[in-house]
Amino acid sequence: MRRTTRMAQDEAAADAHVLPRCYRHADQETGVSCSRCGRPICPQCMVDASVGFHCPECVRGERSQQARPATTRFGGRLTGDGAMVTKILIGINLVVFLLAAYLDKPLANQWELYSYVSPQTGTAYGVAAGPDQWYRLLTATFLHVQLFHVGSNMLALWWMGPTLERVLGRVRYLALYLVSGLAGSALVYLVAGSAVASLGASGAIFGVFGGTAVLYRVARQPLGPVIALIVFNLVITFSVPEIDWRAHVGGLVAGVLTGVGMMHAPRANRNLVQAGTVVVMLAVVLAMVLVESARLTG
Repeated sequence: MRRTTRMAQDEAAADAHVLPRCYRHADQETGVSCSRCGRPICPQCMVDASVGFHCPECVRGERSQQARPATTRFGGRLTGDGAMVTKILIGINLVVFLLAAYLDKPLANQWELYSYVSPQTGTAYGVAAGPDQWYRLLTATFLHVQLFHVGSNMLALWWMGPTLERVLGRVRYLALYLVSGLAGSALVYLVAGSAVASLGASGAIFGVFGGTAVLYRVARQPLGPVIALIVFNLVITFSVPEIDWRAHVGGLVAGVLTGVGMMHAPRANRNLVQAGTVVVMLAVVLAMVLVESARLTG
């Protein structure tokens, strides 16, 4: 009886000292567990950690959580369709063109960049009338009333826009486009605020031209083609009387300056510098509007 009891006690002690087996290698006994999840791991599966060891699954999970989304050279997120914003902008311009040219013709008068101050009464109309009319600075950049006008502008945007959109990312590209359009409108108002009637997306598109020139310079690509395109369009701008050169020049300068701020931003503070560039450009636009409004109504 004593012998039987002794044997049972020895077997129980032996069972108590059996080591667990690795969760990935069942033939390997181990006394080490993952310090994160507690699973037993053999020497083949041990991954050094700051405290103890981690199993391969925990390491992969940690890496996937810490992984950052892939970005372009200038901080924009990589996307499947690198021309999505360009397509949307073209679509908006075409829809507004159809509305203003065929379905709701008064829309052109309501949205165009219009400003007038009566020399007899001093009454201001349009942008000069005050902030409630400043929306025209933006809406005019989406407005066209002639098929050739909208067709040529949208063709130029489709040729040049996607390249800049892919390298800047959607948000930065859209910001450059809108800031350039607003700067073009603001320069038109600043130069001829008492008698202005202007519309079209060409100021924003010239901004895309300017941003593309900066991109070619940063990427050390031949500047000849893009410079030739800009010069060609500027020659047309100053040769055709009905084209508003002020919108083109304002958009071009804004596109270059915004592009420089976005593409030369230091990596450590890239987002801050890029956002600051946009804010500064918007402040310049506001300053031009305020200066001209004060001159006209002062």
